[in-house]
Amino acid sequence: MVAHTVVDSPVGLLTLVARDGVLSGLYMTEQRYRPAEESFGARDASLFGDVVEQLAEYFAGARTAFDVPLDLLGTPFQRSVWTALRSIPFGETRSYGQVAVALGRPTAARAVGLANGHNPIGIIVPCHRVVGSGGDLTGYGGGIARKRQLLDFESQPSTPGLPGLFTG
Repeated sequence: MVAHTVVDSPVGLLTLVARDGVLSGLYMTEQRYRPAEESFGARDASLFGDVVEQLAEYFAGARTAFDVPLDLLGTPFQRSVWTALRSIPFGETRSYGQVAVALGRPTAARAVGLANGHNPIGIIVPCHRVVGSGGDLTGYGGGIARKRQLLDFESQPSTPGLPGLFTG
């Protein structure tokens, strides 16, 4: 069973998708590689209480890591990249090359970039924390402005929260 809900956040509307009750998607508006709306299933906010609560805590500056169960749908390589992304600490970044090295695939920086771009669970699987080798902000499925907003938010030593509304 697939179901979804839409919540407002400081970075815009977020569509949360669950498959068999487990989060399998978090998509921003105008996100590159966003699946068709028809694939999101029926609207049912009741499945997303923990996810919405943890996102609210994150945007309030009270949470630096997420522990909701995830259903990451992708190739084995993509899933390995997405797992590696979850190990990048809040407030830090890694380059595509550094992620490739951490995976034991030092020549796979471009493949890491492609997998990063296809991440189906933005923010919670923090693909925004991956930057170019010189620290430059390269492509982000949610847009460079959102990537900058999230990185700026996370880089504040004792952030009071990301300004804006969060409603579940």
